[in-house]
Amino acid sequence: MRETQRPAVTISAIAAEAGVSVPTVSRVLNGRGDVSPRTRERVENLLRDHGYKRRGVRPEVRSGLIDLVFNDLDSPWAVEIIRGVEEASNEAGASTVVSAIHRRAGTTSTRQWLDNLSARATDGAILVTTDLDPFLQAELQRLDVPVVVVDPAGVPDLEVPTIGATNWMGAVGATEHLTGLGHRRIGFVAGVPGLWCSRARLDGYRAGLDAAGIAFDPALVVEGDFDYESGFRAGCRLLELADRPSAVFAASDQMALGVYEAVRKNGLRVPEDISVVGFDDLPEARWASPPLTTVRQPLAEMGKLAARTILRMLQGEGVESPRVELATRLVPRESTAPPRRQ
Repeated sequence: MRETQRPAVTISAIAAEAGVSVPTVSRVLNGRGDVSPRTRERVENLLRDHGYKRRGVRPEVRSGLIDLVFNDLDSPWAVEIIRGVEEASNEAGASTVVSAIHRRAGTTSTRQWLDNLSARATDGAILVTTDLDPFLQAELQRLDVPVVVVDPAGVPDLEVPTIGATNWMGAVGATEHLTGLGHRRIGFVAGVPGLWCSRARLDGYRAGLDAAGIAFDPALVVEGDFDYESGFRAGCRLLELADRPSAVFAASDQMALGVYEAVRKNGLRVPEDISVVGFDDLPEARWASPPLTTVRQPLAEMGKLAARTILRMLQGEGVESPRVELATRLVPRESTAPPRRQ
């Protein structure tokens, strides 16, 4: 009789049968010492019983480490992403290393990070708000490190899974909220020029104005840098206009809170004199005085999905869609009201 060939067993199946995590099986395969003798023996027996064959030099998962990389780490926005990635990683028994590739440092910072990534045998990388340039992509491929990009800086690359939010729809909703209250002159504090999310939010603002029959006025748009200081400067410029806006939509909560300070410095009040809307729904949006109306961007959920996508890739599973956008929604609070009658 012809012997029937057994189907290939996966690390995930071994982990499930042994009652351990996938990274634990990986550590056994790599001969690492951070596994108890009893667990190691149980996993080794299962690997032998199932005839598991190691796939070349690198197994499906090498160390149980995921690199989470930002351009900058000095933002509450980054904390929310980290929270989501950590939650999903912990559920899978994996660990997270958080680091930054500073944009101003150029290739030196990138090279140093790649060296560190190789030294610690990282399994996968999650890059946040970055442009996956050809050099970085080639190096990650050479190291056989899968990558997911969260909130990509440029046009999403279909060769790499990306996780984002519906920035355009969120901006449309914020603008329509203000036009629905009766505002006709609405200032906009834009994000970092060139970023994909910045362009989408500006386009959404323009679309929201168009839907209300309001002509776009370039004088009402001031560029910011997603931080508090740039929001303050932009708010001051908008309030210095001879025909100042009755409302301001800022492309981030931090910039919106900067606008709050500009309003206060000019002897005005939110929302009695100026309505303000932000974007992100960071925790401080609820604590602001008055609480900030904003567009909720599901930052923690984006981080969680990115981590789960990396873990699926490491287990040899396919990615359902190369580009995922999670829904945004408007969260009305007390910083918006109908404009005062002149």
